[in-house]
Amino acid sequence: MSNPFTSLALALALALPLAAVPDRAPRAPQRPVNLNSATVTELMQLPRVGQKTAERIIAFRKQHGGFQRPEELMNVKGIGEKSYAKLKPFLAASPAPHPASPKK
Repeated sequence: MSNPFTSLALALALALPLAAVPDRAPRAPQRPVNLNSATVTELMQLPRVGQKTAERIIAFRKQHGGFQRPEELMNVKGIGEKSYAKLKPFLAASPAPHPASPKK
């Protein structure tokens, strides 16, 4: 038979290293991320968007001339309805600024 205090001490000793791990809160940008102008780094601020997904978003944007609506993000490989639902509050699809045309 084991002593209840020994069991409690052992349980606490095993739990302490877990408590020392900092809480990893989900990433969330401070303001909406514009899908038509965001960089890879800015896209990676979105929850559950890593470098590969951010690169796919930019490749899709270049291939299709930008996003007309945030919902079009679901056309990017790896982003389905569930992922989009988590991203939706952080997205914008404003037209990307065009470089100034040279003056004649």
